[in-house]
Formats: sequence, structure tokens, C-alpha cells
Amino acid sequence: MGADIDHRSVERAYARWAPIYDAVFGKVFAPGRAAAIEAAEKACGAGGGRILEVGVGTGISLPDYGTRNKIVGVDLCEPMLRQAVQRVTEHKLTHVDVLSVMDAERLALPDGAFDVVVAQFVITAVPNPEATLDEFARVTKAGGEIILVNHIGAESGPRKAFELCFAPVARKLGWRPEFPFKRLTDWAARHGGVRLIERRPMQPLGHFSLIRFERLNEPDRRSAV
Repeated sequence: MGADIDHRSVERAYARWAPIYDAVFGKVFAPGRAAAIEAAEKACGAGGGRILEVGVGTGISLPDYGTRNKIVGVDLCEPMLRQAVQRVTEHKLTHVDVLSVMDAERLALPDGAFDVVVAQFVITAVPNPEATLDEFARVTKAGGEIILVNHIGAESGPRKAFELCFAPVARKLGWRPEFPFKRLTDWAARHGGVRLIERRPMQPLGHFSLIRFERLNEPDRRSAV
């Protein structure tokens, strides 16, 4: 699918959000953040692991990860990331290895480098969700997990109608409110190296979901007829 959001508009939108993001969305998105961190740490196991948080933003999640894990955070928006760097310094978060400005569609990271990739409220705000998901799968090791928390568009009814009407405004604010779950399942089927293992409704109002994919060993497509 072609992009209906571009990188420049996303950067501008989140640069505007940066000074007030935590105040506006901190409590609203807290259940999703907590669930994503819990799932990521469970996937890493008792010994901990390497976690990539894509769209780390202001770093609001970083203090909540256990110190047995090593965290790498990336974000396209430099003003947001500056706040994350400040948070790491203020809280002395020694488990945070690196924070870097990076495009989620072109991660400058090695294949299979992470036990878990976490992306909270990201996949509806990138120009090319499928290309971004491909990158998540590339940097996740076999047996690891990709954990998304996101608003998922309604399949029918008044909420779907509202989301479609609101979509042009929402794009200017940096996201797609009508994003369908089918887009994720279609991507997984096409990719062939991931398996959906959970979709769980999240607050507020169950309009958000925690979505987990397991990273598989990709099938050898060269043998396909």
C-alpha cells in the first residue's frame, strides 16, 4: 500500500507534541505501556535480554523496564528524543544502552540483534507500516517477539464512521485512526517468518490492542513453486 503519511509531516507533528506529550498522553496510554513492558520482559525470561523500543519518544517507558534488560531506544523525532536522553540522565538509567534518531523503516541495526522489539502507538503513525514491520522482523532473533500496542480501527458501526470522518484531521496530527487489524494479519501472512500469538484489548475503552508476534525461522522461499 502507498504511504498516506510522509516522514516530514510525522516529524513536524511529533515535534509539536514533544513539550506536552507526557502530560496529554501519559496517563491515557499507561495501561498499554505497562502491558507492553510486562510482555517484553516475560519474553526475555528471568535472565533478561536485549529490547529495542521503536518510537521511544520522550522515554516515558524507560524507567519501568527491569535493570536485567538492556534497552535500545530509537525515534524519528529529535525533540522527543532529547527529552528521553534527559530522562535517562536524571533517573540514572544504566540499563539503557543507546538512544538514537532513526527511521523505523530503515533501522541501522544488525539482523537478529534483539530478543524483543516493542513499538507503542507507532505502527499507525509511520508512512509505510508493512515496511516498518519488515524491519522489526529483521532485527528480531528467531524465537523472539514483536510487541505492538496500538489503536485498531473499528470494523463496523458508529466508531468506524467517526474514524473515517476524523482521518484527514488525524493525519495532520500524525496518525491513522482507521487502521484495520487485517492489515497486520495480511502482513504476517505475506512475510511468512512471523506468527500472531496474541491480540488483547487495552484501555482506554478497549479501542487499543496489545498485539504479539513470534519471530520464526523464515521459510526458504526459493523452493516455492
